[in-house]
Amino acid sequence: MIPVRGFEGKRVAVFGLGRTGLTAARALVAGGAEVALWDEKQASRNAAEAEGFRVVDLTTADWSQFAALMLSPGVPLTHPEPHWTVKKAQEAGVEIVGDIELFARSVNAAPEHKRPKVIAITGTNGKSTTTALIDHICRSAGKDARIGGNIGIGVLGLEDMHGGAVYVLEVSSYQLDLTTSLKPDVSVLLNISPDHLDRHGGMEGYVAAKRRVLLNQGKGDTAVIGVDDPWCQRICTEITAANRRTIMPISSGRAIGRGIYVLDGALYDGCGERVVEICDLQRARALPGRHNWQNAAAAYAACRALGIPPSEVADAILSFPGLAHRMELIGAIGDVKFINDSKATNADAARQAMSTYPRFYWIAGGVPKAGGIDSLAELFPRVAKAYLVGQAAQDFARIIGDAAPHVISGDIATATAQAFADAKAAGGEAIVLLSPACASFDQFPDFEVRGDAFRSIVLGLAEPSKREASA
Repeated sequence: MIPVRGFEGKRVAVFGLGRTGLTAARALVAGGAEVALWDEKQASRNAAEAEGFRVVDLTTADWSQFAALMLSPGVPLTHPEPHWTVKKAQEAGVEIVGDIELFARSVNAAPEHKRPKVIAITGTNGKSTTTALIDHICRSAGKDARIGGNIGIGVLGLEDMHGGAVYVLEVSSYQLDLTTSLKPDVSVLLNISPDHLDRHGGMEGYVAAKRRVLLNQGKGDTAVIGVDDPWCQRICTEITAANRRTIMPISSGRAIGRGIYVLDGALYDGCGERVVEICDLQRARALPGRHNWQNAAAAYAACRALGIPPSEVADAILSFPGLAHRMELIGAIGDVKFINDSKATNADAARQAMSTYPRFYWIAGGVPKAGGIDSLAELFPRVAKAYLVGQAAQDFARIIGDAAPHVISGDIATATAQAFADAKAAGGEAIVLLSPACASFDQFPDFEVRGDAFRSIVLGLAEPSKREASA
């Protein structure tokens, strides 16, 4: 745990008692703060009380007694409208912070010999894979790497810092909205495409939130920025003009001057006096497709900024085992392979998997994001058949129209069984792809539970097949 300093003897309100809120509460108490916890769910309040925390009804509390509000990232800060806790804090002049901000203050307050390296990764798509890949490379190089933030363990639940540690943090736009002091040694901005627009008041607000990962960097720091989309291109141009830090642009499909890029599957380092080929990414079995090439280029750039030799980075990229729920091969039944891409919660993320496979049986749907799947129309001819689930099913069926066969399955269990039956009947090798292009919240708590459910369903389908083979 990383004790949060700066609130010794002060009261801090904590709203939202999921993983982030409870972890932050523990860290605040460890640093000497007194906390008042609240959540609108009784079960969450019960869990906090069972752990010994003081639960205080913040709807009736005296907010003038609080030094800060620690807000969980899932709670609206500004849009569609500020949460009632935000309004109360603002009315009382109480500062509002998130867990990444508390971590940043702890790092900034640490003496130089105890201050770790921090790599912060954000972007619309690919940030979890890139974060996990950077962590893998750092560990392979013998570094004391700790991975957390929006992936795995809440950042304040990681081991306390020391000068040789490297914190590899995935940071979401929600977390960045609550962050003002983060100063990463290496920031990674992978890409930007429309997402979470309801929470940021539109595209400009979303871009501004992502850009905050670069906010405090200066001389000696490194910014790794993808330049394959117009928003990131503009940001790269603007901060290059400011000339306050080392800029390492990356591209997954074209040569760029003084940058890291991929051409025909080969990763090149063009930051030195001459361009050097680093490795053939087509040999990286856990990183298929152009989108993963961008992730690999970003991870290479970040780890080179830490001084890890190119050969060591290359070897670690090729040995990366992959990330659960992101184009994860979970098994095969006969000639039918099942791909778990549950983390594809928007159309742009789904595009990455759909572009990788020339023909597939597609399970899609859930809670739709802004824009739906209209942008995927060019890929519909690759769909052998679509199996549509959740709230988006009817609308997705209308959008697909005559471009591909489709059926409204309702839920993932039905969709998976139908897709397997159709793929098996067609004969030959086939791909059943769960790449929902939607959030999961209509039927599952999060994309991880959705992906685990898919895995369990596939295992259930495999059992009868095994019995048939042994009969």
